[in-house]
Amino acid sequence: MARMSLKVGSICLIFRLAGAGLLFWLPVQAQPDFSSLDQLFKRDQKSLGNNVVAAIWKDGKVVYLRQIEKEQGDFSAKTQAPLEACGNWLTAALVMSFVEQGKLSLDDKVSKYLPIFSTYMKGYITIRNCLTNTTGIQVDVGMKKAFEKSKFESLEDQVNSFASNHEIQTNPGTEFFYSNIGPNIAGRILEIVGKKGFDRLMQERITRPLKMRGTSFYNDEGGAIDPSAGGKSTVNDYLNFLSMLLNKGMFEGKRILSEQSVAELEKLQFADIPVKYVPKPAIGWQYTLGAWVQELDSKGDPSVITVQDFAGSFAYFDKCRNYAAVLFTKNSLSEPPKDLYKRFKQAADAQMPASCQ
Repeated sequence: MARMSLKVGSICLIFRLAGAGLLFWLPVQAQPDFSSLDQLFKRDQKSLGNNVVAAIWKDGKVVYLRQIEKEQGDFSAKTQAPLEACGNWLTAALVMSFVEQGKLSLDDKVSKYLPIFSTYMKGYITIRNCLTNTTGIQVDVGMKKAFEKSKFESLEDQVNSFASNHEIQTNPGTEFFYSNIGPNIAGRILEIVGKKGFDRLMQERITRPLKMRGTSFYNDEGGAIDPSAGGKSTVNDYLNFLSMLLNKGMFEGKRILSEQSVAELEKLQFADIPVKYVPKPAIGWQYTLGAWVQELDSKGDPSVITVQDFAGSFAYFDKCRNYAAVLFTKNSLSEPPKDLYKRFKQAADAQMPASCQ
């Protein structure tokens, strides 16, 4: 009888261990298979060049990392790369940090802080207009002109030139025209309200709390800081920023932005106005504060929000699939692989089940 009990006990133990093994094995088997992304990079490597990093973040960790570098250590997820237009999202987040403290409102007129705009008949432009490319200020068509490098010694000088040297083409909020004018006006207002330089304010309020140690808007060449396209960051840093947005303003247990601020950053802005100019890759997309809205969920709310410099680099998060992704190139590509962003996201989505329609 004792032998029988011992035998039965041994058999039960074996089954329990086997069951535990299966429980351990199932999650391993369920890990995403990103081989299609690897194939994408292999196919497009000639166009992408030798310095590219891509990463995907989900459930608190990086689940995919691909580094293409000419030599080991040349370019990694910790290496700085130009943000170009991807900096607009950070600038919008910095504005919201002031809004939630009651230091300014998105619907404040810029002339409240910059009287020169009233002098030149631009007194009705709001900070919201600045972050949504709806200032109505005339700018030359084309990305080269719309985001040409500043030749001014300070952001103050550049923004004053927007007031004095550029005509109003349409009433604010009535037409969408993608350019660097609005974000830089907003950045200058932050300098006035915060009584510090834009780069220092960004460090204190956004990048330092998010442990974005490789991110800066400081102009190494001298001259004006550029809140719209002058930043530098790393893949790891930008993933920290995106994870904070996905977590409704929280990062590593600390609140960086309020839930209300994050919700405002995700909200569609001026969705029904005519579009005067938009870069070709973004045709058909809508806009929020500093970023593009690519997809809406069944309720009509933004579910995929992205930023791109349209010369190779991009970053986005998908609320329905609860993941974020970043691809940075060390240098802007003259001709990025066709539909790179679209093909990258399709390959990533295939491994991420959606929780909403």
